Amino acid sequence: MSWDDELPKPKRAIVLSEDLERFAIAELEERISALETEIARTRSEIAAKQKHKAAAEKLFGQ
Repeated sequence: MSWDDELPKPKRAIVLSEDLERFAIAELEERISALETEIARTRSEIAAKQKHKAAAEKLFGQ
């Protein structure tokens, strides 16, 4: 066994509309988890931008 056999394998990038037939149940569950995490991160960024926009509108009277 070489030293690189112990390195963790990089996670595959999620491709939208990818054929899901070839994935195992555990892989599909991991995919859902990763997508839910990304959705939460995106919603958080939207909320931050909305706060920033509201503050700018209040400051500039829009």
